[in-house]
Amino acid sequence: MNGMQLYDDDGQRKYLTPGERDAFLKAAEDAPREVRTFCGTLVYTGCRITEALKLTADRVDLKGGVLVFESLKKRKRGVYRAVPVPPVFLDTLNLVHNLRAVKKRKDRGKGVVMWEWCRTTAWSRVCEIMKAADISGPHATPKGLRHAFGIKGVSSQVPLNMVQKWLGHADLGTTAIYADAVGAEAKEIAQRMWG
Repeated sequence: MNGMQLYDDDGQRKYLTPGERDAFLKAAEDAPREVRTFCGTLVYTGCRITEALKLTADRVDLKGGVLVFESLKKRKRGVYRAVPVPPVFLDTLNLVHNLRAVKKRKDRGKGVVMWEWCRTTAWSRVCEIMKAADISGPHATPKGLRHAFGIKGVSSQVPLNMVQKWLGHADLGTTAIYADAVGAEAKEIAQRMWG
């Protein structure tokens, strides 16, 4: 095992529950449009905050229904992964960031970042939405959204290797921690087994 845990040293969970994730998205609806799309990108893709900040217009595949991220924790550049997102979220990205027009340019939007923020600003925006959603604790972070995505995938019976691919994990053992989900998520999985 790689040492990644879903609980901190005090036994506090480091992931959002489905209800908290929904509350986060609801609170984001009242934020400026760019904040809303950033938060949605984290929720619907499980990407790392830096990966979201490096997302460019040309890597939003409106027809394919995916966002294409460069996996930044790989030892070499140029390793990409495509993560499917809900069509309604793609429509929102298109409207807020004017993607169809940007993609008609000669460069097709290559190098046009979606959010011109530094990492600290992005982190602050997410934390502001967490606070507005009345979510606090070690899970009230962008990483908590990433963990929530992993648990959502596993609890929705997405094959573990697909969750691994979407999160950009090199080792399936890293992704396997989401199969160890506890609490309400474990109860839901157990009900499917015995129900």
